[in-house]
Amino acid sequence: MNYNEASKYEGVDFSTLKGKTITSITGLKQWSERVEIECADGSKYVMAHIDDCCEHVSLFDITGDVQDLLNNLILFAEASESGENTEYSSCTWTFYKLATIKGYVDVRWYGESSGYYSESVGFFEVKKADYAEVL
Repeated sequence: MNYNEASKYEGVDFSTLKGKTITSITGLKQWSERVEIECADGSKYVMAHIDDCCEHVSLFDITGDVQDLLNNLILFAEASESGENTEYSSCTWTFYKLATIKGYVDVRWYGESSGYYSESVGFFEVKKADYAEVL
C-alpha cells in the first residue's frame, strides 16, 4: 500500500480484534501484500506494509485453519516482530496470532531491504467514510 492510500486508514493495535467476530478474511495467502478483515460489528481492517521505496514485504506463510476464525469470537489477538540487520541488509518477521474456541491461526510476514527502509507490517482500521473506496 502506498502513503496516499494509507491516509484512508487509522493505525490500531492488533489486539483490537479480541472480543470481535470476524465474518470475512480476504488476501490471506502466501505472497499476498494485503489482508482485509471484516467483523460482525461492521468494522473493517487491513493488514499491510506501507511501501516506501526499495523494500519488499509479503505474507510468508499461514499456520492453522482460517475457517476456525470465521464467525467465532476472537479470544486471542497478538502481534510481534523480530528482525536481523547485517552491514548490507535488513529483514523483519512480523507475526499476527489469532485464536477462537475452534483453533488458532498464525500469520507470518517477511520483509527485506537495504536496511534503510522499514519492513514492518501494520494493522489499520478502515475509516468508515472510506469503506466503499477501500474494500
